[in-house]
Amino acid sequence: MERTAEEIALRRARRAERRQKQRDANVTRAAKMHLARLAGDPSPIAPNGDVAGRIHVGCSGWYYWHWKGSFYPTDTPSGELFSIYQANFKTVELNAPFYSWPTIGAVKTWIRQALPGFVYTVKVCELITHVQRFQQTQILVDDFGYIADLLGPRMGCFLFQLPPSIRYSPEMLHSILSQLDHRRRNVIEFRHKSWWNPEVYAAFKAAGTIFCACSGPRLPDELVCTGDDVYVRFHGIEKWYRHDYSDAELELWAERIGQSGAKTIWVYFNNDRDGNSIKNAKRLAEMLKPQR
Repeated sequence: MERTAEEIALRRARRAERRQKQRDANVTRAAKMHLARLAGDPSPIAPNGDVAGRIHVGCSGWYYWHWKGSFYPTDTPSGELFSIYQANFKTVELNAPFYSWPTIGAVKTWIRQALPGFVYTVKVCELITHVQRFQQTQILVDDFGYIADLLGPRMGCFLFQLPPSIRYSPEMLHSILSQLDHRRRNVIEFRHKSWWNPEVYAAFKAAGTIFCACSGPRLPDELVCTGDDVYVRFHGIEKWYRHDYSDAELELWAERIGQSGAKTIWVYFNNDRDGNSIKNAKRLAEMLKPQR
């Protein structure tokens, strides 16, 4: 049954209200993590060397109810979903922290549920990238970085996704790179094509920052390598989140990755609608598997 214009407007208003409450809560949660960081071990745990030199392929998120009946059996309790995901992939890109700054308790849950060798990549909260837009966010970046100290060997990358409204400028490039903790594996995902330029690549190489390659509508279709790591996010070619990648499309990316010279590969599929991310991730993982 089609919704009326009034019902649609009401639904949007409720969603906007929920999002604002979430954003207000992020400020409080960030302040709590700041205090926890100051009270914690002053010597951060170094990035785990075991993730280097490996191929990490997974999905962007795993807690999707619309995967029930396909990837997850229909009657699977919510507490068992991650175990099924973990039986199929050894890494996940956590999207939820972008919307809701994680609590210390949430991070401890990630630690408890992860089997040895499982690695999390964490999408950085929008408070830094979309609300304050990297303006005077040094303390916030350091506070969010405390998650890596807690995760230890289960930590992969921090993914900073910027909105399309942020276009390239030398000043913005400096603002971003100057506030990162370069002891971390930092990945920057841009959504405006102006960032695909030699000045950005050179600055990223000098800083040891990873440039995120994106397969998405109206974005440059190329792999950018700025160091020993490459990072690719698959969103969909013509429509966001719905595309089902063909073998030919995946083989092109597998060839690009193989020719990049990168030592460590990070690939996450964000085309979660209809569960395409699951089969596409598995297929690309097969293509990237070293030949014996």
